[in-house]
Amino acid sequence: MTAVATRRLQVNGLRMSVTESGQGPLVLLCHGFPELACSWRHQVQALAAAGYRVAAPDMRGYGGTEAPADVEAYTLLHLVGDMVDLVKVLGKETGHTRAVVVGHDWGAAVAWHCALLRPDLFHAVVGMSVPYAPPGRIDLISALEQAGIHDFYMQYFQPPGQAEAELESDPTASIRRIHYSGSGDASARSTFGRLGAGGLLANTCEPEQLPAWLSADDLAVYGAAFAASGFRGGLNWYRNLRRNTALLSPWRGQPIRQPSLFIAGTRDDVLRFPASQGQIDAFARTLPGLRGCHLIDGAGHWIQRERADAVNQHLIEFLRGL
Repeated sequence: MTAVATRRLQVNGLRMSVTESGQGPLVLLCHGFPELACSWRHQVQALAAAGYRVAAPDMRGYGGTEAPADVEAYTLLHLVGDMVDLVKVLGKETGHTRAVVVGHDWGAAVAWHCALLRPDLFHAVVGMSVPYAPPGRIDLISALEQAGIHDFYMQYFQPPGQAEAELESDPTASIRRIHYSGSGDASARSTFGRLGAGGLLANTCEPEQLPAWLSADDLAVYGAAFAASGFRGGLNWYRNLRRNTALLSPWRGQPIRQPSLFIAGTRDDVLRFPASQGQIDAFARTLPGLRGCHLIDGAGHWIQRERADAVNQHLIEFLRGL
């Protein structure tokens, strides 16, 4: 088994916790909400064993990485900037000045925009769960309001403090309910959509038994990390949805031309969002370098944990084909 180490690096003005393993071409793994670098543990081992230098950071605002106080410090430009500087910091040690960037959930948005904004540094990209869509003219929050929708979970996350109070009352229970309810193992399918009059956790369910991919030890790690850091850093990513649309206006409609890959589970609720199927159907135009669109039957949102072996196989095949 290839050795895995976690260390703190100074990256883009932040102390960033980065889990690393292996030697060879650089691959960055970007997690989403509410997760940590450890969500990629199966991929870190598999990709390192396959001959790659793998780096999985706790993203800005999460775990062992600093969480700036200013909400405006969590735009996609900041998040892409973190990954740009991480490549440069690691490149001074390894000599690898470019990377393949892989992301899941919000990390997929970061990965897609790394490839869009800095094709000189990110020569290939993999997104999981969240399809690529070029920057548009209207932000998601405004689009929901114009459609008369006011109870979508991303809207619930907008007021600072509201979602924090709910999720931080018992961080381990919050992670357990969110991760289980968003998975392919759960019968409840409303976790990532309309909330009605309740909060987020009212739209989740408690597992009778933990699935194999989510152990009690895993939950202890997540619970301790979110008890220490809180959920504010991750929630602040959502609070920049309007701002991101304005900042990315110079790239409206732009495709990503580098080699790309998309992976998701057929039971991922993100694929039920109204725009998702249209975004996937548009890949021939928006991702002209696409080398695979893999929808894994029965898997839910946490694809890299729920179907680690299948995801690893797709990633290694993609990387070896570059």
